[in-house]
Amino acid sequence: MERQIGNTRLVLVRGDITRQAVDAVVNAANPSLMGGGGVDGAIHRAGGPAILDECKKIVKKIGRLEPGGAVVTTAGNLPARHVIHTVGPVWKGGARGEPEVLSSAYVESLKRAEELGCRSVAFPSISTGAYGYPLEEAARVALEAVIAHLEEGSPLEEVRFVLFSDPVLAAYETALERLKP
Repeated sequence: MERQIGNTRLVLVRGDITRQAVDAVVNAANPSLMGGGGVDGAIHRAGGPAILDECKKIVKKIGRLEPGGAVVTTAGNLPARHVIHTVGPVWKGGARGEPEVLSSAYVESLKRAEELGCRSVAFPSISTGAYGYPLEEAARVALEAVIAHLEEGSPLEEVRFVLFSDPVLAAYETALERLKP
């Protein structure tokens, strides 16, 4: 499923984010940037030690990455050129700023991609694994944030959501259908 937003193609696909040949992949990181489970662990494993080495340098310089922020490292052995690490919110019921933090994670990642001169970026579903964000709500927030950013004008040619399972892809497809202009 795809939609054109200005000059940018927004695409939803089922797949493995570690196999995406794009300029940048986004990592759903934890604040320590030291790797973990889910998408974070998969990116660190597939990309190799160069990613962790750069993460350690970033943490030494800035400390832990705050939820909603985004930083960039090499992609190591991944087919992408860069990894944009962002931290989504831990779900605590939705009344503690979770939607705003999740939105920021997507927008700050897009800004890093644009600063790098990227033409393509691939996102996972941020915060819907171990952080417990309800999938349907996360898909809506993610797509609203990305579409609003792209509508302001972006040099990105493609923003791809790479979703690991059929149920996650279906949730994003439903959210995108509901956001039709």
